[in-house]
Amino acid sequence: MGILKAGIACAGVLAAAGAAETAYFYGRTMKRQNVDVERTIKMAGTDWSQYSEIMAERKAFMLAQPHEDVYQTSFDGLRLHAAYFPPIKETENKNRVVICFHGYTSKGLADFNGLTGYYFRKGYAMLHPDARAHGASEGKYIGFGCLDRKDALGWIDWVIKERGEDVEIILHGISMGGATVLMASGLKLPKQVKGIISDCGFTSPKEVFTHVLKTMYHLPPFPIITAANIVNKKLAGYGMDECNAKREVEKAKVPILFVHGSKDTFVPVRMCHELYEHCASPKKKLIVEGAAHGESYYKDMEAYENALDEFTKEL
Repeated sequence: MGILKAGIACAGVLAAAGAAETAYFYGRTMKRQNVDVERTIKMAGTDWSQYSEIMAERKAFMLAQPHEDVYQTSFDGLRLHAAYFPPIKETENKNRVVICFHGYTSKGLADFNGLTGYYFRKGYAMLHPDARAHGASEGKYIGFGCLDRKDALGWIDWVIKERGEDVEIILHGISMGGATVLMASGLKLPKQVKGIISDCGFTSPKEVFTHVLKTMYHLPPFPIITAANIVNKKLAGYGMDECNAKREVEKAKVPILFVHGSKDTFVPVRMCHELYEHCASPKKKLIVEGAAHGESYYKDMEAYENALDEFTKEL
């Protein structure tokens, strides 16, 4: 379907199902030029100011390490960017890499500032991709894990070519990145992928948008979600429940660690419990009491790092 026909079809959907509300919601959430990191932080409700000093220290440490910009072309022709950090410490003669997937409206060198120190101490190399339509990666529409999981396969292949066939890969995602790695778990992953860590990942765009509409916008999901779903299929190429992490983890073969904050109001903790119950592969779960969205590591670093130690030693 051509752009004009797609636009006419989309306009018809909007006119028939709450045009103003759908256009407002879709434009603010799905299109790159309209999303805003400060608005997302405000909606998520996490008080990051209390961690500003340690976050600044760890970001400075991370950026002081040798790293380079790397690129790949996505399955649909987008130029995607990542920052690659070789290991700064060799440990147990292991060739290990963690690929870090950031959250909605963020970028590669943002969400993992705190955890970078942990992974460097353990001898990992790190790859920090910018998701499509984020950072230095191309793209007009946000992938919300549904498209990003396919991009993840490309980054996995890049790591194998860079580090060799004996590399051991961990996928670690936060928020939208957490959903990405869980959605990737249902794909046929290379044998080099040894484990997946999802921190506050959601089940599907449809379910998390329904939650946000009800709790933050005080709007019913119908007809907004129904109309936005049709529009997104035509413009971005995927449906909002086309890839649901609950269905994907039912096919998972790789061990998964689920992490979530008990006070997360943006992605409710019940989603973590649902995902854990549906997961078919070996699994562990850490619920950090009192942690808001994406806050689990900073809220209880000891518990988080102990969970990582316990999870990775069994891979």
